[in-house]
Amino acid sequence: LDYQKQERLRELLRDLENSVINGVAADIDPQGTQGVRRTMRGILPTIATHRYMPGDGILPDGDGAGDLLNEAMLNSAMRAVWEGSGARVDTIVVNGFQKRRINQFIAAARRYGAREESFRDLVSTYESDFGVCRVILSRWAPADSVLLLDSSRVDVMPLAGRAFHYRAQESGGDSAVGQIIGEYTLEMRNENAHGLVQGLAIN
Repeated sequence: LDYQKQERLRELLRDLENSVINGVAADIDPQGTQGVRRTMRGILPTIATHRYMPGDGILPDGDGAGDLLNEAMLNSAMRAVWEGSGARVDTIVVNGFQKRRINQFIAAARRYGAREESFRDLVSTYESDFGVCRVILSRWAPADSVLLLDSSRVDVMPLAGRAFHYRAQESGGDSAVGQIIGEYTLEMRNENAHGLVQGLAIN
C-alpha cells in the first residue's frame, strides 16, 4: 500500500506542476461551486507585461533562420524585466530543447585536462548582470518558450487543511481502499516581476 501511495503522489505532483505552469482558470466561478470543480490560473496565462518574441524591438533576432535561443536574447529579456519592475530574475524554467540551447552558451569555452575522465555538458546556474539564475528543466514548459521568474514572488500553497494526505475508505475482504487528497493554489505576487520569451525555434 505504501508503494501505491508513493506512485499516486508522484502522479499528482506531476499534474500539479503542469497546472502551476499552464493552468487555465474558468471565466465564471474559478473558485468552484457545489457542482463545478475549482480551477487555477497558471504562470503562463498570468504573465502579461513582459512577454517577448525574437526581433520584437526589445529582443534581438535569434540564431539561424528560425530564431534559435542565444545568450544575447536571454540577457535582453532579463534586462527588460529588471528595468521594468526592479525585480531580480533568479529562476529560468525551460523544456528540453531550450535547456540544450542554454547548455550551448558555454560550448566554445569548454576545456578538459588530460586526466579528466568525465564529460560534463550542463548549465545548472546562469549568471548575468541582471541576476544569478537556477536553470530548471520542466516537461510542462512549452517547447518554444523560456520562463523568467523571481522565485521570491511565486508560491504554491495548499488550501486550508487540503495539503496532500491519504484518506482510507471502506473496503471489503483483504483489499485496502483509499484516496490521496490535496488542493493547491498558485500565488504570484507582482506579475510585472516575471517574464516570458516565446516564439523560439524548436528544432
